[in-house]
Amino acid sequence: MVDYHAANQSYQYGPSSAGNGAGGGGSMGDYMAQEDDWDRDLLLDPAWEKQQRKTFTAWCNSHLRKAGTQIENIDEDFRDGLKLMLLLEVISASLPLALSPFLSLCLAPSFLFVHFSGERLPKPERGKMRVHKINNVNKALDFIASKGVKLVSIGAEEIVDGNAKMTLGMIWTIILRFAIQDISVEETSAKEGLLLWCQRKTAPYKNVNVQNFHISWKDGLAFNALIHRHRPELIEYDKLRKDDPVTNLNNAFEVAEKYLDIPKMLDAEDIVNTARPDEKAIMTYVSSFYHAFSGAQKAETAANRICKVLAVNQENEHLMEDYEKLASDLLEWIRRTIPWLEDRVPQKTIQEMQQKLEDFRDYRRVHKPPKVQEKCQLEINFNTLQTKLRLSNRPAFMPSEGKMVSDINNGWQHLEQAEKGYEEWLLNEIRRLERLDHLAEKFRQKASIHEAWTDGKEAMLKHRDYETATLSDIKALIRKHEAFESDLAAHQDRVEQIAAIAQELNELDYYDSHNVNTRCQKICDQWDALGSLTHSRREALEKTEKQLEAIDQLHLEYAKRAAPFNNWMESAMEDLQDMFIVHTIEEIEGLISAHDQFKSTLPDADREREAILAIHKEAQRIAESNHIKLSGSNPYTTVTPQIINSKWEKVQQLVPKRDHALLEEQSKQQSNEHLRRQFASQANVVGPWIQTKMEEIGRISIEMNGTLEDQLSHLKQYERSIVDYKPNLDLLEQQHQLIQEALIFDNKHTNYTMEHIRVGWEQLLTTIARTINEVENQILTRDAKGISQEQMQEFRASFNHFDKDHGGALGPEEFKACLISLGYDVENDRQGEAEFNRIMSLVDPNHSGLVTFQAFIDFMSRETTDTDTADQVIASFKVLAGDKNFITAEELRRELPPDQAEYCIARMAPYQGPDAVPGALDYKSFSTALYGESDL
Repeated sequence: MVDYHAANQSYQYGPSSAGNGAGGGGSMGDYMAQEDDWDRDLLLDPAWEKQQRKTFTAWCNSHLRKAGTQIENIDEDFRDGLKLMLLLEVISASLPLALSPFLSLCLAPSFLFVHFSGERLPKPERGKMRVHKINNVNKALDFIASKGVKLVSIGAEEIVDGNAKMTLGMIWTIILRFAIQDISVEETSAKEGLLLWCQRKTAPYKNVNVQNFHISWKDGLAFNALIHRHRPELIEYDKLRKDDPVTNLNNAFEVAEKYLDIPKMLDAEDIVNTARPDEKAIMTYVSSFYHAFSGAQKAETAANRICKVLAVNQENEHLMEDYEKLASDLLEWIRRTIPWLEDRVPQKTIQEMQQKLEDFRDYRRVHKPPKVQEKCQLEINFNTLQTKLRLSNRPAFMPSEGKMVSDINNGWQHLEQAEKGYEEWLLNEIRRLERLDHLAEKFRQKASIHEAWTDGKEAMLKHRDYETATLSDIKALIRKHEAFESDLAAHQDRVEQIAAIAQELNELDYYDSHNVNTRCQKICDQWDALGSLTHSRREALEKTEKQLEAIDQLHLEYAKRAAPFNNWMESAMEDLQDMFIVHTIEEIEGLISAHDQFKSTLPDADREREAILAIHKEAQRIAESNHIKLSGSNPYTTVTPQIINSKWEKVQQLVPKRDHALLEEQSKQQSNEHLRRQFASQANVVGPWIQTKMEEIGRISIEMNGTLEDQLSHLKQYERSIVDYKPNLDLLEQQHQLIQEALIFDNKHTNYTMEHIRVGWEQLLTTIARTINEVENQILTRDAKGISQEQMQEFRASFNHFDKDHGGALGPEEFKACLISLGYDVENDRQGEAEFNRIMSLVDPNHSGLVTFQAFIDFMSRETTDTDTADQVIASFKVLAGDKNFITAEELRRELPPDQAEYCIARMAPYQGPDAVPGALDYKSFSTALYGESDL
């Protein structure tokens, strides 16, 4: 009897009791460990022996026919040991390589050129005596034992003597060892594996429920389902009926024999007419189906691997396309926006420039923030894509020329430089235009006053009244002229002011400079003419003076004092009506102080006025007391008491108006000061808060508190707290807008400008988003590579220990020390230096001299885990191609889903090998290109 306990215990099978399922994992001896087990099986149901004889005979012949022979009677035809040895050598062969000595002896002449690479049995003995037969059978049994099956209680004599039960048991042993033993699904035993395979393949079919290797197969539907699952064109499954088992079984057996090269091993009637078909016969038959379809199974596995790899590549290509589009859109926006910011063509009026400023504020509030988010998201997408490429063993993504993250950062930096310069230019232009408007109004006011004063002066100077005047008239004319010269000299300062203002307007590029210059030139030309005429008239009067007497001193004194006083009042009125522009509370307080000082001089001025009027009254009194009839007004001046009183009244009216204007401006500056303090108070809180958050995020990225998920959760809480803080920034923006609308350009109460706050806020948002993305990539790396939390913490602890400056990167020497701490042999010897240089080329391909934490994690991931490789994909394609060096479009469309098949066909180069056929495609170069080892 044969003992089926294997020498090694790796062959596991389930028990064979009737009605069980896959069963537990026992050894091969659980089937027939005792001789009486086999005998009892045959005695219990003689139909089983018939089924086994028929099945085992057909199974043996399915192999022997490869050698050009077969058996008719399983009890007799193996007795001499020759066909038994031939069977063992044929079934152990896998590839045609060499002719064995035994086959050359046993094969028919027509098969002398068939070669096998299986293990060779010893040369059989040629004699026909019993001893020769026993020796040949013993050689076969020794070969079986060499395959890990220990034979107990059976010898060659039982086989030579034609013991049917022993012969069937031996053949079952061979079937178990060579047809069933290596079947394993999900690390189950052979029987369980074969049963599980059947269950999976037949699961979608109605009326099929495979639970064992006997009654589950009686209706024939399970056999038909197996064939239909793998070759649906051979079976019309929907037309089969469960109540017609004979038809079902015959259909499956005939199709299997005709199309699948599986010989008919049982009769349908034998199975249907037996209460419980023989389990060993059914297992043998089913194992033939398994081996017939094993190629399809390999193809399915290969196709699944290829689909998985292609899915990774397609997803990565989609991410690359998204990056390219987002980068293109962002760069195009930057390209369109920079010329607008660099357009520095000034406008003529403040209103036009303020509209430009409002457009710029709209750009800062509405148009730029989404682009800041897009830029941040672009960097996050780029880092995530690179991480996925590293994790899937793919080459790093290289964006199109000009679309690198660094290119976008350079463009963004150019944008912000243009933006900063544009805002400064706008504010400077508004200041310039405000200054110009003030100066232009001041020019017009002074010019109008001067032109009003000069009106008629030329005619007066040209008048030759002195030719017919009396002596007293001449004296009066001389005094009058002296007064005029005094008045003329007093107006010299105003003319110089007018010229100076015109010069300043020219230097500041005032848009109406032409009219200003024309008017100024006219005033200067007229002034020169007045000077010349004044000189000529003086000469004429002085020439006549010798002939004249002194004139009335009293009127003269009046004229002399009235003229300066009149000029003082005109200057006072001019100053009181003068426009002013201030920017600070200190400046307005200076004007108020100067005005108060002016008002303090009014009592003295009033006394001077009264003294001048007293002179006039005294002249009137003397004339009246001496009965002198005055011919008219004071001959020495046109400044009459009425004029003096009128101008004095005007001064008195202008003083309170000036008071009111100064108080209004003071109120405005106090309001501006309030705006400054209000902005400073908020900025001095927001600025340090942003700085503190930046520092805290830096500490979080360095420290190791809890798992990566804990750190991610902590960072997202920080992100929410930052987003929740946004209303404080919005409030600050509102305050800043009020400051700009009030044309406030400085603020001594804070060192923070709105520009600083905006830049800090954008950096804070970008930093927290990048830090979150780094942790997410670490989680992605950890999960994809199977790195444990403990390993990740160990890697981070080692990295942080040597990152002394907390900069997030290690120099070469720091990195070497970190590697040594993790057990790498990178000491300063020749071999260690070579290994260290190899590692540095991986973690720092750009030779920057720094190793980031992400690069360090990626390296450690590659060192500690496996990924799919180009060789694995090539092997999978080779399975689909039927071991050919090329594959066809038809094969790809048959084995892969449509979209992935077309993906491969579109990218595979034509195969150029000597064995190429029309339409052959090169799957090897395609596979290496997926991993960056060649070009698609």
